[in-house]
Amino acid sequence: MSVARYMTICLLDPKDGYYPTRDPIGAGADFITAPEVSQMFGELIGMWLVHNWHVMGEPALVNLAEAGPGKGSMMSDILRASRIAPKFSNALQVHLLEASAALVAVQAKVLGGFAQPIRWTDDLADTGSGPLFLVANEYVDCMPIRQFVRTASNWHERLVAFDEGGDLQFVLDPVPLAAKDIELIAPSLQQAPPDSLVEVRPSLAGLFDPLARRAQTDPVLALFVDYGPAKSEAGDSFQAVSRHKKVNPLNRPGEVDLTAQVDFSELARAAKMSGLQVSRPVSQGQWLHQMGLMDRAGILAGSSPKARQQIARQVHRLSDASEMGELFKFMAVWSPGLSAPAGFDV
Repeated sequence: MSVARYMTICLLDPKDGYYPTRDPIGAGADFITAPEVSQMFGELIGMWLVHNWHVMGEPALVNLAEAGPGKGSMMSDILRASRIAPKFSNALQVHLLEASAALVAVQAKVLGGFAQPIRWTDDLADTGSGPLFLVANEYVDCMPIRQFVRTASNWHERLVAFDEGGDLQFVLDPVPLAAKDIELIAPSLQQAPPDSLVEVRPSLAGLFDPLARRAQTDPVLALFVDYGPAKSEAGDSFQAVSRHKKVNPLNRPGEVDLTAQVDFSELARAAKMSGLQVSRPVSQGQWLHQMGLMDRAGILAGSSPKARQQIARQVHRLSDASEMGELFKFMAVWSPGLSAPAGFDV
């Protein structure tokens, strides 16, 4: 089977898949995300959304959707921060796109005290009518990838198969890639040297096409945050994480998280092909500092002096180049006709 098929089964199988059967996020679980590092991450995104609502003309109703909302921490911080603009806060209708029943239960508990109506769906098209804000933190990295390997004369797909002992292994499809599959490869990599491995995400169209259809009738603004390179590059980034450590992605299928780096050039191409406007990617550290990370940290430290060292560590973890600051990127996608949102350019 393809790596994409393997990822889909391992992550989403309703009975044995990783996401439908467990709560994987947190210091004691398999991985930790930026919203779990600090409330400042979601708060700054919340203030960014308030600003863009002002620029949009302060519509009386706004649909706020989050893809892969984890424990609900980021949405909780967004909604709390939005209270600084009561009209915006009151305009919100919240939609959570979640595949894990375990996480839905956690999200319901975390977000149960907020006044905004909150509903769960598995369909981006099922997010009401009217203006749509979408936020997605570490969502695209979980979308299935296909892997292609260049031989001396052709491209071949890398597959997952059983060896003679019944263990999983990687093999190459002996049949060369069809021309339509080669077109999925970034133009800059199609003539890569032999033994090069590239990764593509064909399912990105399924993410952006619904946004483009929505943009025909309503203003749309989406914010994507994930880890990966700004420009397409060859290399095997397929990985599994368990208890915050990398493990063999072919071992313990369904029991470990599977991800791959996000190629932000591919992300941009897919959005543009759907007819949407796209920003250049910005490093997480740069974006957070532009949005006032140090000011917010100062306010928090001032109100809780005993937490100053902890807050300083959080700032370092979120924004320093040696931590999440450079590897993680922010990218905005929006309806034709809207101006580039704050913190981004084209």
